[in-house]
Amino acid sequence: MFTYSLLHWTTFLTAAVLLNLSPGPDIAFILGQTVRGGKKSGFAAMLGIWTGAFGHVLMAAAGLSAILATSAFAFSVVKWVGAGYLIWLGISALRSSGGSFVSDKVKTSPKFFPIYKQGAIVGLLNPKVAIFFLAFLPQFVVEGAGPIWAQLFLHGSLIILVAAFIEPPLVLAGGKLTNKLRNNPKIGLWMDRSLGAIFIGLGIRLALEER
Repeated sequence: MFTYSLLHWTTFLTAAVLLNLSPGPDIAFILGQTVRGGKKSGFAAMLGIWTGAFGHVLMAAAGLSAILATSAFAFSVVKWVGAGYLIWLGISALRSSGGSFVSDKVKTSPKFFPIYKQGAIVGLLNPKVAIFFLAFLPQFVVEGAGPIWAQLFLHGSLIILVAAFIEPPLVLAGGKLTNKLRNNPKIGLWMDRSLGAIFIGLGIRLALEER
């Protein structure tokens, strides 16, 4: 089981690295939360995004992602729910007073689970991710290497594992920048406004995407 050639692994891992390095809504969400709330927020967002991505891996392995690829109605429902959620997050950030960056850590320390949950929801409610996994992963299914569902699950999980080597350094770099800016309320307000604009932009982008 899982007998692949060196060329197979080289091609797959190269593609996985390039995919994780390419800018997209997931990276924007992670960096936005990092700049807003520091490393803790960034890692919470990152783990949430990974959870959402793993959900898509499970759906691809089970064949459920095919529903989104073939049903315009299902795609539209997930798309509009996801877009609405992102826009709601953006409006909430725009209405913030910039308190995320005030130095009083007792009152403003970001909570891990709410940001983690936001990341998971953002990841799960992006139908493009489901269709991507459904289109990308089968290219690396090798006849006789094991059950198809197991091969899809393996390669999908490895994409997330590659992200575990790429995204944490981005969070750490963003965290260092945040520590320098945290004590300036005006910059904190600007950061919240910028994050809100990013979320709204991502929501609009998702809403305009076609299947």
